[in-house]
Amino acid sequence: MEKKLLKIGISSCLLGDNVRFNGGHKLNRICRDNIGQYADFVRVCPEVEIGLSTPRNPIRLARQEGRIEVVETDNADIKYTRKLQLKAEAFLRRHPDLCGFIGTKGSPSCAFNSAKIYTDKGIPVSKGDGQFTYSLQQLNPLLPVEDSGRLNDHGLLENFITRAYTLQRWHSACEGGITKKALIQFHSEHKYLVMSHDYASYKALGKMLADMRDCNLDSLSQEYIKSLMTALSKVPTRRQHCNVLQHLLGYLKKQISGFDKKEILSSIESYRDGVVPLIVPLTLLQHHFRIQQQHHQYMLSQYYLAPYPAQMGLRSHILQRP
Repeated sequence: MEKKLLKIGISSCLLGDNVRFNGGHKLNRICRDNIGQYADFVRVCPEVEIGLSTPRNPIRLARQEGRIEVVETDNADIKYTRKLQLKAEAFLRRHPDLCGFIGTKGSPSCAFNSAKIYTDKGIPVSKGDGQFTYSLQQLNPLLPVEDSGRLNDHGLLENFITRAYTLQRWHSACEGGITKKALIQFHSEHKYLVMSHDYASYKALGKMLADMRDCNLDSLSQEYIKSLMTALSKVPTRRQHCNVLQHLLGYLKKQISGFDKKEILSSIESYRDGVVPLIVPLTLLQHHFRIQQQHHQYMLSQYYLAPYPAQMGLRSHILQRP
């Protein structure tokens, strides 16, 4: 497992900076105290960086003539949409190795699917992304983006961290240029991880790389990582995890006793029923793979077993999605 810190962009108010429109902050302890132990945070307050003061007149998203604009709440003729778009472009140019972004819940600049969108009469009618966050995703579709309010959900938090570490590994694999061998190895190490998120994508990615003799490697690698990151954005269920766990057990069935097999099967069923967390059957499987590691180097290379540092403890919670 990599010891390199994740490079994650974050709304600076979530780390306690007093940059909100009212001069305050929205300190998020999950970000600061948990994720912060493993992240090299890149702080940004887009509203301050486009020249707005602290405190300042509040802004909001408004639907005007079929478009979403960022306007001052008290004067819809004052718009900041383009400035925020340009700020997102500059941010990504400065940080091409960014592995994720965490925005502030409800923010018209930084929210992820939680900012209110108003009519020209000031009536909230829907919710969407803040303009800065929206622009980041348009410019870099691979970038994992999450909203501070959603990080309280253990499944969503684990999914975000999984995607961020996967993108970090991809950046490392591409240093100096991707090769066919490196692409095959990357896919091989992530096969069961993607299976746990989306079985159809697992099959499609295998077919994509089945014959690379006459391919354009640059185009193929970009298509591959886009498909992989899209698949990983789907939060897995307990049932999907159990399917992968059963596959992993298949590698051991001729090498362990009936008692050990029954113990692993029992832990998988207990996880399926929501009695124990995922870490229980995973630990048992890893134990047996390590005992006979000379036969199981392929399995021990699987990032499904350790997609991020185990110390984060994200698989010690029971998923609420059966």
